[in-house]
Amino acid sequence: MQSTRKNRRGIAAREVLRSNDTAKRSAEIVVAARELYEEKGLAHTSIQDITNHVGVTRSLFYHYFQNKEEVTSAVLDQYITDFIEAMQHWYESRAAQRADESLHSMVKIMRMVLFEKNTFRMALSTQENAALYLDFLNRFAAQGAEFMVMHPMVEPSKYDPQSDHLYETFYVLIVGLVSYLRSHPDADDEMLIGVVSRMLRLDEQAEAVA
Repeated sequence: MQSTRKNRRGIAAREVLRSNDTAKRSAEIVVAARELYEEKGLAHTSIQDITNHVGVTRSLFYHYFQNKEEVTSAVLDQYITDFIEAMQHWYESRAAQRADESLHSMVKIMRMVLFEKNTFRMALSTQENAALYLDFLNRFAAQGAEFMVMHPMVEPSKYDPQSDHLYETFYVLIVGLVSYLRSHPDADDEMLIGVVSRMLRLDEQAEAVA
């Protein structure tokens, strides 16, 4: 009986180690792909380039990812994670800021995460990668809206009358801001902040408090 228990514990421990190794190797491939995409661009990076960068075989790559599109999707997830982490930091620090300062920092975060100059992000703006960009934008807006619902700038009840559709409001707001910034990269922050304030009725709340 004791021998059976030891064997089961040994099997469980090996499975945990294999799972950790799998996650680690998969993450290394994604990091390598991201580095190469940012350096060389999406179109000029091959699976062979990625495997060479990590130091693994192509067969091992296909053990974790079916194709280049799948690893690219994982890279996009990293960009979204970067945004959510930046928004988390913004949310934690905003208590010490005035409302206008808080909105300023939020707009700057969007500019930094979405439009930081590198070859990969510039490639997302091309017609060739339109479908990939739309996929990224939808995922970005979905997770960003979910974060804003869970971390409201004011009490949810004060978002009236759109409090019944907060997720949808934030989703549309994010998509609209990103799309506008893509076509108007020189747009003034004050104007963008005014749009956000009006959509969320933050200006009305400030007047009510005053």
